[in-house]
Amino acid sequence: MSKQNFNIFEGFSKLNRQQRLQKLIEIQKLNEQAVLQLTSEKNLDTSYGEMFIENFIGYYHLPIGVATNFIIDGKSYVIPMAVEETSIIAAASKTAKWVCQQGEIKTESVGNLAIGQIQLAKVNDINRFKTIIEHNKNSLIEQANHEIAASMVKRGGGVTDIQVRVLLREDENCMVILHVLINTCDAMGANLVNQICEFLKPRITQLTEEAVNMCILSNLTDTKLTRAVINIPNIDAALAEAIVEASLFAEIDPYRAATSNKGVLNAMDAIAIATGNDWRAIEAGVHAYAAYKNQYHSITKWYRQNNSLIGILEAPINVGTVGGVTSTHPTAKLCLNMLGIKTASELARILAAAGLIQNLGAIRALTQEGIVQGHMKLHTSNLCLTAGANEQELPILKQHLTKLLESKKFISLTDAQIALANIRQIR
Repeated sequence: MSKQNFNIFEGFSKLNRQQRLQKLIEIQKLNEQAVLQLTSEKNLDTSYGEMFIENFIGYYHLPIGVATNFIIDGKSYVIPMAVEETSIIAAASKTAKWVCQQGEIKTESVGNLAIGQIQLAKVNDINRFKTIIEHNKNSLIEQANHEIAASMVKRGGGVTDIQVRVLLREDENCMVILHVLINTCDAMGANLVNQICEFLKPRITQLTEEAVNMCILSNLTDTKLTRAVINIPNIDAALAEAIVEASLFAEIDPYRAATSNKGVLNAMDAIAIATGNDWRAIEAGVHAYAAYKNQYHSITKWYRQNNSLIGILEAPINVGTVGGVTSTHPTAKLCLNMLGIKTASELARILAAAGLIQNLGAIRALTQEGIVQGHMKLHTSNLCLTAGANEQELPILKQHLTKLLESKKFISLTDAQIALANIRQIR
């Protein structure tokens, strides 16, 4: 899909479900089998639930939609999102269309190493400990790669380094943390990282005669960052200035930064859930990285460069395309196929781009029409359903609430209930 061919999705949001599915078949994002899976009343066997979690009793369903108009690094994507919040997909699609018509989205991976942590709560002789680890580091790496990560090594990954960090405790003792750096290739790799650290634990104890307290991966992978950049040339100066000032607000005020980052994660989480990835790990990494430099700040930044608006997002986004639920959950596999990706790096870059787009859409709405006005337009359907409108009443009530919103600038459930009562009285 080129920049001139956005009309392929013109009116997509106004189609019914069957028409949307047919459109996705036409552009080869879905096939008939995938559509059957998505439209089946029982599209996931209960046996999967028993495999995924303990004490399984049933499924909680989230709607899956697609964000359109994305061109990332010159490649077109239709992006599946599993999310319950109104306006996320609409805002992402609308903003992506504006950005990709006027400018471009570029992404890159910065590093590829997961971090495993081995904690020694109190080390008696720091210098001796460092000397022993440095002397035996290559042997420890070779053992871990041979015994635990052999299959990962065959794919070009495995343990690459072991680093020593010393933390001063309040009781004036020293805590030592070993960072085991591991290339997990296209897997998220949490289980593998933990296995490697547990494997090294007794060997480190034997070598150093110091007690290891615990082993665990870190979600703050500053050794594995993803960056997205949006460039919009010749943008309206007043709009650009408003966006830059809003960005500065999130950079210097942690109260605003928390909400700004939540907006970024609206998109990231939705894609992670759709593809069977651990959105909690992504959130933990993003928030930790946002607070990395002593004050919590936004993971996005917008600034002007000549006549262009530039936006940057940089964060640890640890996802996988193989292993875990991504390989076993039928809908997760379907969504990965829809994206047409092969590597975890590409998936992480899609999340970064979508997160930055979502951030821009939110800031643009906040500085122009206000967040309530834009959100409520899309929230009217929820209000209609909550008020109790049936299938015949829905379009009438929605039209009435849309007009009411234009005049009042805000609508509530009470408005919907009163309007529905009037509609029923007339009928």
